[in-house]
Amino acid sequence: MVPADKRLEMPPIFRGYDFTGSLRPAYVTPQVKVPPHIAQPDYAEKSIPLGEIEAKRSTLVDVKEGDSIEGMRLAGRLGREVLDIAARFLRAGVTGDEIDRIVHAACMERNCYPSPLNYHQFPKSVCVSPNEVICHGIPDCRPIQDGDIVNLDVTVCVEYKGKLYHGDLNETYLIGKCDEESVKLVKTAYDCLKAACEMIRPGTMYRDLGATISHVAAANGCAVVKGYCGHGIGNLFHTTPNIPHYKKNKAVGIMKAGHTFTIEPMINLGSNWQDTSWPDGWTAVTRDGKRSAQFEHTFLVTETGVEILTARQGKSTTEMVWDLAAIQR
Repeated sequence: MVPADKRLEMPPIFRGYDFTGSLRPAYVTPQVKVPPHIAQPDYAEKSIPLGEIEAKRSTLVDVKEGDSIEGMRLAGRLGREVLDIAARFLRAGVTGDEIDRIVHAACMERNCYPSPLNYHQFPKSVCVSPNEVICHGIPDCRPIQDGDIVNLDVTVCVEYKGKLYHGDLNETYLIGKCDEESVKLVKTAYDCLKAACEMIRPGTMYRDLGATISHVAAANGCAVVKGYCGHGIGNLFHTTPNIPHYKKNKAVGIMKAGHTFTIEPMINLGSNWQDTSWPDGWTAVTRDGKRSAQFEHTFLVTETGVEILTARQGKSTTEMVWDLAAIQR
């Protein structure tokens, strides 16, 4: 139990830091452990993803079939379950640290590893990114406020027939009564991902996704962050292909049936796409302090189009449908 007088204590590394927005970090509780009976990725102990480093030597995209596809379906389904559990507890007054503990417990109950934990020394099991935080927010003891927007980014790693598979997704939620500008931003971020999802089929060039996403964002007075990309996913958390979300990018590769990857456009309010990082080495925030929103799915390219591996349970796995009630907290 964290003493009340310590919960809002700003970590020493932030002393003298010039914040771009109104958000301030709070106390971060110690990192938790994962029991040894749960299969763990290669970075779990020493934080270095050796498999990813090795895979960077090749630009080939893994084509999955059979058991590999079933492993990805399992990872996607479990990731969705964990995110939805965490989201049920998300409301004003709850802290990011509490959400992290809920995510961690849900992963343990499903015998899966929370992929962010100790990945390049990330200290928690989920990313919690409020307001001007673009991505990679470290869960801390700051209570979530009425009117906040909060992104929860969940990735799980599960063993299936002797191999590990990752499933990655995120959603941005409206906490209490949000202003119209924030609601429009969140809807725009969703529409950006939806437009990209509609392009997924064999033969689509990965580089073409960015132009579509950028068009949707600009039409709604928003900007696409250029510093972070979607990525291939499977036995590794991050691998080929690299998928930028902005127009006129130079990504290589063409979609083929059996490819699995994430698309996760980060959308900033206004025309400034630029980001900067907090001194914790992880938290990315908007350069101008305005809000940012994001949605993400893990996708499988099929012979006829797309399968959304992280689709909301009971919803379509081939198309995205906006549901305001699902993200209102």
